[in-house]
Amino acid sequence: MEESRNPFLQSNIIESANGYSSRFNPDKRGRHNFIGPGFPGLKKRGHALGNRSWIKIEQNGNSKVVELDKATVMRHCSLPARDLRLLDPLFIYPSTILGREKAIVVSLEQIRCIITADEVFLMNSLDGSVVQYKSELCKRLQNEKYHSDGLPFEFRALELALEFACLTLDTQVKELEMEIHPVLDELAKSISTLNLERVRRFKGHLLALTQRVQKVCDEIEQLMNDDGDMAEMYLTEKKQRNSCNDLYDQLPGNNIIGPGVGLGAKSAPVSPVGSTSGSHKLQRAFSNVSAHKHGSLLSSSVTGETENIDQLEMLLEAYFVGIDNTLNKLLSLKEYIDDTEDLINIKLGNVQNKLIKFELLLTAATFLATVFAVVTAVFGMNFEDEVFDEPNRFNWVVSISAALCGILYICFLLYFKHKKVFPL
Repeated sequence: MEESRNPFLQSNIIESANGYSSRFNPDKRGRHNFIGPGFPGLKKRGHALGNRSWIKIEQNGNSKVVELDKATVMRHCSLPARDLRLLDPLFIYPSTILGREKAIVVSLEQIRCIITADEVFLMNSLDGSVVQYKSELCKRLQNEKYHSDGLPFEFRALELALEFACLTLDTQVKELEMEIHPVLDELAKSISTLNLERVRRFKGHLLALTQRVQKVCDEIEQLMNDDGDMAEMYLTEKKQRNSCNDLYDQLPGNNIIGPGVGLGAKSAPVSPVGSTSGSHKLQRAFSNVSAHKHGSLLSSSVTGETENIDQLEMLLEAYFVGIDNTLNKLLSLKEYIDDTEDLINIKLGNVQNKLIKFELLLTAATFLATVFAVVTAVFGMNFEDEVFDEPNRFNWVVSISAALCGILYICFLLYFKHKKVFPL
């Protein structure tokens, strides 16, 4: 498997080149604030600190690269600082989808972005997934003008992020399957240190990939199980609701009564009691109308929120099925590795049993040979005996000793068969 390129390598090279050129260009020296002559590479605190490159994608499909610091992003999207740490490329965090008041924080594999009701702030990078996400989202938003699918802007951006994450993980799983199956088949045929080392390395990759896929699956499942989080992620609905509330708060309620009373005063003089009762009637009528409008807004918002929850739930469920299928592939691959390991253990156990059998037979033969050697050693002593007077007698002694050792070896074999130490 090919390792992904470092997305910030080119930016670091550019920054180093700029620092190198400014050191030898007297016209550019005044643009940088240094602490002192002894530390020319250190800048003052607060000078261009925290600025990051973002790709801003608007609803109409236009995109541009902007430089924003952390405070500006937090203020514009109403996000806490801990949410921006999830998007920091210097740290490795698991996949996360967070719904906030005015934004959705998405960190799925290489796609790290902030989605609002009107725009997407994508972490700028040279990674292929980021470039494809940006181009594909702009293309879909531009085609959305002619072919509308009914999804809000934030859901289309979130759907594309989920699609890229699921496709990326599924592609990596397929590549791992294509690489690991031949290695496992070869290991099943020939057990060697090289094959075992390759399987160990692939098993480590499999474990890391399983954790990443499991995290994405758990994150989608957690969102599907929490209706409050799904309702919080519908930013367009909340923006429209806030706009309606702002318009309702800006209604000139007191001004409606004021001009009416003023016109009545100009047309004909009325008594204070009559004017007071008329103003009370107008206030009651206006309060009834406002209550009716407020109730209709609340009921429509609740109904729309329920529908949007169902809409988002169906969207998440579609990608949950896909990522769950990818997870099942990894689990099947892990089971295949476990089965191969069991087969290897069985083969090794069989070989070990054969070695034990051979060692047992060799030990028994060695014992009997030792007995025969003891007999010959006894008769090899320097002492006088009648056996040595006739050579045929010594031949009988050797023959009888060898026959007894052979009979004893057969007894050992019969005993092993009776105890079922190994089949004979």
